[in-house]
Amino acid sequence: MASSKTPKKFETMVFETLLQLFQNLKDAEIELQNVTIEADEIDLEPIVRAIMAQIPAPRVTEKPAVKRLPEKLLEAEFTPPTSGYPGRVVEVKIGATKSEGGTRGKTITIGGEVAPALYVFDGLNPNPPVVSIDIFDTKIPLAKAVKVEVEDVLNDPVEWSKKAVHKFGAEVVNLHLVSIDPLLNDTPPAEAAKTVENVLQAVDAPLCVGGCGDPLKDLKVFEKVCEVAEGERILINSVTLDMDYKRLAETVKRHGHNVIAFTSMDMDMARELNRKLYEILPKENIVIDTTTAALGYGLDYAFTVMERTRLAALMGDVELQHPMSSGTTNAWAAREAWMKLDESKWGPRELRGPIWEVVTALTLLLAGVDYFMMMHPLAVKTVKQVIEKFTSGGLFDSSRYLSWASLDI
Repeated sequence: MASSKTPKKFETMVFETLLQLFQNLKDAEIELQNVTIEADEIDLEPIVRAIMAQIPAPRVTEKPAVKRLPEKLLEAEFTPPTSGYPGRVVEVKIGATKSEGGTRGKTITIGGEVAPALYVFDGLNPNPPVVSIDIFDTKIPLAKAVKVEVEDVLNDPVEWSKKAVHKFGAEVVNLHLVSIDPLLNDTPPAEAAKTVENVLQAVDAPLCVGGCGDPLKDLKVFEKVCEVAEGERILINSVTLDMDYKRLAETVKRHGHNVIAFTSMDMDMARELNRKLYEILPKENIVIDTTTAALGYGLDYAFTVMERTRLAALMGDVELQHPMSSGTTNAWAAREAWMKLDESKWGPRELRGPIWEVVTALTLLLAGVDYFMMMHPLAVKTVKQVIEKFTSGGLFDSSRYLSWASLDI
C-alpha cells in the first residue's frame, strides 16, 4: 500500500510528465505501454484540467469578408497623347464643276493628312477616305454575289454607271476599259474614248478611267481619253514604270487630269516613279497605288507597305507624300470569297464575299488608304458607314467608351 504522500508525489509526477508530452501539441493522443500504476485511488480529473489549462486554445480562423465587385471605374483625368508630324500628304482633287471648266456635280478631294489614319486624338485629317465603285465597258465574269446585283446592266456601262451612282451611292465611278485588251476585243482608242464620253454625260460624279494592263495599248487609249475628257479632271488608272510614263504624264498635264502611279509593293519603286513624274506633273496631280493583295492573298504584305509608305510621308519623305489608292475589288479574286464551301464552317457565300471585301477595305483603311475601288453594294455601304463613324465628329471623346465596364455580356 502506498503511503499518504505517494498519491501526491505520483500526481505531481504524472502531471509534470503529461504536461511535458502535451506541450506544443493540440490534437494528440498518447498511449502508455508497459506501465503499471499501483494506487488505491487516483483522481485524474484535476491533473487533466491542469494540463488542458496549460495548452493554448486553437486559433479560430475567421472567414475572409466577401469582396464587393467594383460598380464603376475609378475616375481619373486622362489627356490623350498628341504627336506632331513634320510631313503632310498633298491633296488631290478629282472632278471639275462647271465653274472649274467641267460638268461634274461635285468634286472629290483626297489626301491632306497630317496624322496617321484614324488618329482622332491628334485631330481629324481634312478629307475623309472616298469609296468608289467599279464598272466595266464589257461583260466580264463576276462572282455570283456581285452578278445578281448588276446583271441587268452588265452589257451597258452607261446604265451601270447610273446604277452605281444613284442606287449604290458611288462617290466616284471607276470605268475599266477592259475591252481594249489586244487578247480580248482589242477595242480601238476612239471607241473606248466614246464610252468615256457617254458615261460622263450619263452621271455627274467624278470619273476614274482604267485600262487593261497592256502598257502599249493603255497609253494609246489614255491619250485619246484625256483628250475627249478635257476639263473634267478625271483620274487615269494608271501609269507604270514599264510604259512610256513621260509621254502619258505630258498628256495628263496638257488636258488637266490626274494619274495613279502604280507600283508593285515596293516603296523604292514608288519613289522612283514619282521622281520621274515630278519632272512633268505637279505633286497635286499624283495618287499612288502600291498594290492591293486581298484577304488570304497577302493582305498583310499590302498593309505593311501602305502603312510604311504613309508613315514615311508624315515623317518627311517628300517622294511619298501622296494620297493612296486601293484596288479593293481584288478581294473577289480570292477563291474563298466566292467558291462553294462548307457553310457550317465558312458561312453562305452570299455574305462571305461582301465580308471578304469589307475586311480587305477596313484593314487598308487602317494603313491610310484614301481612295477605295470596290464592287459589292453591301460592302460599299458598310465601309462608307465605318468611315463616316470615325471621321464625322470632332476630337476623340473618351467618355463614350467608358460604359464597357458595365455592359451585360
